[in-house]
Amino acid sequence: MELDVPKNDWTFPSKGAIESEEKLYYHTMTKKDVEKKLKENDIIIIPVGSTENHGNAGPIGEDTFICTRIAEMVARKTGATIASPIWYGSHPFHHIGQPLTVPLPDSVFIDYLRAVMTGLWNTGFRKQIFISMHGQEYSLPVAIQEWGKRYQVPAMFYFVDIPRVMAETLMDKKHGGPYDRPFQHACEAEQSISLALFPEFCDQASAENTDIKGVLPPFHVDRGGDIYGYPIPGHCVIGNAGIECYTAPEGVLGHAKDADPAKAKASIERVCDYLVKLHNDVLAACPVGTLPPAEFMSQRPKEEVEALLKGPMQKGGRHIYTVAWPT
Repeated sequence: MELDVPKNDWTFPSKGAIESEEKLYYHTMTKKDVEKKLKENDIIIIPVGSTENHGNAGPIGEDTFICTRIAEMVARKTGATIASPIWYGSHPFHHIGQPLTVPLPDSVFIDYLRAVMTGLWNTGFRKQIFISMHGQEYSLPVAIQEWGKRYQVPAMFYFVDIPRVMAETLMDKKHGGPYDRPFQHACEAEQSISLALFPEFCDQASAENTDIKGVLPPFHVDRGGDIYGYPIPGHCVIGNAGIECYTAPEGVLGHAKDADPAKAKASIERVCDYLVKLHNDVLAACPVGTLPPAEFMSQRPKEEVEALLKGPMQKGGRHIYTVAWPT
């Protein structure tokens, strides 16, 4: 996949900012801070992660930290706000039962995300960019679509599946990438990304190697991230691989011992460059305080939409929960 995006200068690893006075995150801001921010930049980046087994070398929150560190780099460059990360995620069938992994039912995950979208929209962040490294690309879009169907108000919501953007930079050498084996989970590739972004949470000396094979030949079912373009996406199947608490109790699918942060540099820079471009293009299309025309996105009565867009604190405005409660 070719990405015609401007190149930026990136420095990593850097210290995490979840509790930093930088106030990159929504949860570190005061009401006054948020009101000021919304006048400058009304885009919010929402890191969506998971809590799961990543073996002896990677942290339990690895998927979340990948998203937060990338979001921090992009927020510093653009001025966007970062939402409090989603620490628990949706999981495919074969993850169920794996110790250390905390899967949310898809219905709970989708409802939770939709409620977050609603609260942020009601606050004024009506341009939302979701980023995820975890395999929940089948459920996160459902949350966005259900939100749109329920509320039918102007908004700009985008889901960026990080592996899809990393594309060939995440592949094995046979397909033009830097790795010896295809990307899967807690493997050479993912561990390399973790070492490049948050080495302080990694224990590379304890890394493990495993060799996992599917029931069918590789051509049919895609690997992690669906980056190879095989006919069947990796999470559109049951029975092509065993449950991981049996087939991969280590929590590793691949050769984590071969990880090297240098191998991940191109992948990280690529996704950060893209997110900056997406951010800039959104604001170029709809500057701060504006959205696509209401009639372009909704057939709700004009007066109702205008009141919702004003919000609950302005004269004649209404909060979005007057339309529907999220669940």
